[in-house]
Amino acid sequence: MLKREQFLVSITTTAEWKEKIKEIDELGLEKAALFPTFLELEQRKDFYALLEKTCLKRVPFCHLRSDMEFWELDYLIKRWKCSAFNLHTQREYPFQYDYLKYKDMLYIENVCFDFKEEELRSVAGICLDFSHLENDRVLRPKKFEKRKKVLEKYKIGCNHISAVQEKPYKDKEGHLVVSCHLMNNLKEMDYLKHYPEHYFSQYCALELENPLKEQLKAIEYIVNQS
Repeated sequence: MLKREQFLVSITTTAEWKEKIKEIDELGLEKAALFPTFLELEQRKDFYALLEKTCLKRVPFCHLRSDMEFWELDYLIKRWKCSAFNLHTQREYPFQYDYLKYKDMLYIENVCFDFKEEELRSVAGICLDFSHLENDRVLRPKKFEKRKKVLEKYKIGCNHISAVQEKPYKDKEGHLVVSCHLMNNLKEMDYLKHYPEHYFSQYCALELENPLKEQLKAIEYIVNQS
């Protein structure tokens, strides 16, 4: 059975991220994951400054941008006790810095591009995004079977969890998907039942645009349904 402690609400930055930061104190949250992926450097500095004013004590997991500077990673590790970072494949977003000094904390996310095992071997393992995997299961069965084989070979050190809609639709890039970063109802988490418990790491971060209060409800639903 999955445990509540494995799951983290997340401050995503596609929209209304300042409102999510305000929710930290309103809900008395002591830990959360960060997704500062839509913020440029000066915005990220404001982001960190606002976090400092909250009751938050720990950020166990953070989704990096490929242009984040070393001081940012060091800040997240020292100030917020961050233990795991994820990045996209270099084929999608080439690293602007040599992050391999942090390789024991780095995990590559399963995105639309196939994993290069050489890249996986150079870091700690995989950040398994369940909704991306569900896209493959529903829409690209051959790729799904290929991905499953890779998942059995490398450590899954962190996870993203988004909603999954009943019917496929085209995302902003024109890709046919079922995954969605806005959860409309809790049933959109039911797809997680397809996956074995060992796919779930100790850092399962909800990648949702929903308010943190709604994310907490989603976590309770996932745990109770497991």
